[in-house]
Amino acid sequence: MEFFSPFLKSLVLVPLTLLPIINPLSGAAVFTTTAGRNPVVVRKMARQVAINCWCILVVSMLVGTYVLEVFGISLAIVRLGGGLLVASTAWRMLGSADADDMHKAVAEQAADMPHSEIVRRSFFPVTFPLTTGPGSIAASIALGANIPGTPMLYLQGVVVAVLGAALTVTVVYLCYRHGASLLFRLGEVGTMVMMRLLAFILLCIGIEIMWTGWADLNHLIP
Repeated sequence: MEFFSPFLKSLVLVPLTLLPIINPLSGAAVFTTTAGRNPVVVRKMARQVAINCWCILVVSMLVGTYVLEVFGISLAIVRLGGGLLVASTAWRMLGSADADDMHKAVAEQAADMPHSEIVRRSFFPVTFPLTTGPGSIAASIALGANIPGTPMLYLQGVVVAVLGAALTVTVVYLCYRHGASLLFRLGEVGTMVMMRLLAFILLCIGIEIMWTGWADLNHLIP
């Protein structure tokens, strides 16, 4: 019991930390316009997005700190650059006059989408930066930085990272897999309005991430 108590606390901490940042409900609209209306394609792409997200989260938790140390990059820079990427993606979603026509074309072509195309479209922009963006990656790196270096405790940390990321992406999969039916009930106009609102929220999230990175960077500058 003395072992499982901290283990379970660490395990639950991973999805509790990452899910509010990932916010899969907000990404469901973008996922739906990318996957289209075919339920088979929706299921396959949701599964592929979950696999992509799991890989990114686990790698970020286990080796993210070491990668940043090798390249001399701080978490503040990751937040600043990643927030800029999120904000620019949201700005294109807001400002593109052809976005709705593009999404309709994607939905029509999704019925016979091959597996290679599903893998390609599932990564950008659905997996990155909309689902596992700079905020969740930075949070994952911060979680991984707390893993002890002793062999047994490190092994426990690896198990926590693997299982915690699995719990997180399971929620993402369920939201993406079943969120499409709700959006389709809104109709074309409702979906368009929802997309614009979520794009604006995503823009604000990107600016917030940039601001946090800038504030952290100012604290690091003597």
